[in-house]
Amino acid sequence: MGLLEGKVALITGAARGQGRSHATRLAEEGADIIAIDICRDMETMVYPGPTPEDLQHTVKLVEAEGKRIVAIQADVRDANAMSEAVKTGVSKLGRIDIVCANAGVLTSCPAPEITPEKWAVTVDVCLTGAWNTISPTIPYLIDQGDGGSIVITSSTAGLKGHQGLAHYTAAKHGVVGLARSLAGELGQHNIRVNTVHPTAMLTDMVNNPHLFQSFLPDKEKVTLEDVQPFFDAMSMLPNAFIEPVDISNAIVWLTSPMARYVTAAAIPVDLGCTQI
Repeated sequence: MGLLEGKVALITGAARGQGRSHATRLAEEGADIIAIDICRDMETMVYPGPTPEDLQHTVKLVEAEGKRIVAIQADVRDANAMSEAVKTGVSKLGRIDIVCANAGVLTSCPAPEITPEKWAVTVDVCLTGAWNTISPTIPYLIDQGDGGSIVITSSTAGLKGHQGLAHYTAAKHGVVGLARSLAGELGQHNIRVNTVHPTAMLTDMVNNPHLFQSFLPDKEKVTLEDVQPFFDAMSMLPNAFIEPVDISNAIVWLTSPMARYVTAAAIPVDLGCTQI
């Protein structure tokens, strides 16, 4: 029996990357999944968004683990859509125990070039989107009467400043405050709220030419090999990147009985990045 047997986990940004990994890993531990993603390109982003086919691949991976999954296309910036998505998921799977507010976007941009639209998209997805994900689940978690676990995906940028990422850093610091406030309010109901803080990993968000170009703006074409030294310098360990499953494993722990007394914590999985 897995650590999360009989639980239902809601995960945003579930079509690919970290979200897909979380859905699969939590399913391995016994959880049924409510998988939510926008499944389209996002405004101001320079890398392609996930597709409906990506989300269906997540469905297949969860079903291969023998678990149920409800897949829903919704924009975390739309509070009404998220409320309906939560309602639909709970109606089909019967309950909700775990909330993973994972959806996020990233663009690298010097502060003078952050337009109102770039600021709004980043903050609306990463911060307001986390709230829109969590808010409609709170009544269910309270009414069920047996606690729950909420995990928000922050970043090393939620614990330290990163140049060229002022909008992203502001949003990721914001979710830490949100988590700590909610932990205080919901603790009486045995609902735990924590954040995880990944360093760089080679998902679409990071592994793209635009982000690489931000490290060497004067070079015509920048490759991963060119920027490897910059990422190496962010790490205390002999690795430049983590993998999505490293965050998934942290989330399994945080949402399992092993972390039953862990709340209001900011858990870095960052190769020591935040200590450099």
